[in-house]
Amino acid sequence: MAKKPIGPVRRAFAPWENPQSVPFIEFRNVTKRFGDFVAVNNLSLKIYEREFFALLGGSGCGKTTMMRMLAGFETPTEGEIFLDGQSLAGIPPYRRPANMMFQSYALFPHMSVEANIAFGLKQDGMAKDKIAERVAEMLRLTKLEKFARRKPHQLSGGQRQRVALARSLAKRPKVLLLDEPLGALDRKLREETQFELMNLQEELKMTFLVVTHDQEEAMTMADRIAVMDAGKIIQVATPGEIYEMPNSRFVADFIGDINLIEARITEKAAGSTKLRATDAWGGFEIETIQETSAAVGDQVWYAIRPEKVQIVHGKDVEPQLNTVGAEVWDIAYLGDVSIYHSRLGDAMTMRSTVANRTRLVERPIAWDDHVVLSWGRDAGVILTA
Repeated sequence: MAKKPIGPVRRAFAPWENPQSVPFIEFRNVTKRFGDFVAVNNLSLKIYEREFFALLGGSGCGKTTMMRMLAGFETPTEGEIFLDGQSLAGIPPYRRPANMMFQSYALFPHMSVEANIAFGLKQDGMAKDKIAERVAEMLRLTKLEKFARRKPHQLSGGQRQRVALARSLAKRPKVLLLDEPLGALDRKLREETQFELMNLQEELKMTFLVVTHDQEEAMTMADRIAVMDAGKIIQVATPGEIYEMPNSRFVADFIGDINLIEARITEKAAGSTKLRATDAWGGFEIETIQETSAAVGDQVWYAIRPEKVQIVHGKDVEPQLNTVGAEVWDIAYLGDVSIYHSRLGDAMTMRSTVANRTRLVERPIAWDDHVVLSWGRDAGVILTA
């Protein structure tokens, strides 16, 4: 029986949960050094056919180096990379069944849209009628039919992005590699294009590998995400699992906003763990339904997302689990939500997010108000690393 997914999933697709599934792309103990600098450190990863996979991390974490090794622009110092069961060692970039779409798009400025799309097909010696047929298909898929005769300088940023995408897809590669594909677009167009890419990937039934530092982009598009840091993969999971069940403080802090509360284990039982926040945090008691490998007395961190922390007016707080008194220190009004920073303990602050469901003349909770913060037993997660 398949496990119930955490968070919404885009489609019923989870070959990584089947031990019989054969990976389509596999990195086996891959290391890449540039002189004394280790860009990728003994990394292993499996990606499956038709998966939309994202490599997510900050600058210098090794994600682009991984993609360039898969494309053939860099060679692993150690280890091997396999694509569709074949080792890629010694195979030049132009003979690999993978196309890479660069962030800069790299369009030919003197060529029309259709000529840009057709370029690689002509280089491969495809028949003219087949080229025309393929170009027409790509124009349709990327909604560029009426721009076919235009030059790149006559197009908007979003249109140029779609030309680069159409050119990358025209040769029908087994894998499409996307290096920060939406970085040059404005926010609204970037959001629209994310869904266009998802729909296109599903229609073509291809494997997409995207490199991005934008967590929202990865969470929206990918079936699974690999969070990277310092040349290593810290966690590989679905967007819901990455957000709701991070395996470390690094992942919890990198993805979205988080409250990380230092605490110690005080009691363990089946289906329940109790903790006490450190004195710096006010020493309040926490109970969670999560079980942990940490022992009673061990220091851990309790991670809870701001939207899971309820905030109400209140000055005198009765001692009880998962409840603490605080004072509102700062408020960020973002239109759809308000973020409250409430001070407790030794100048520590805890964030809570409230949806602005009505048009308010005044805020029900203002600066310097005394409030009560509370949350459910299933709201947070215990982290030991």
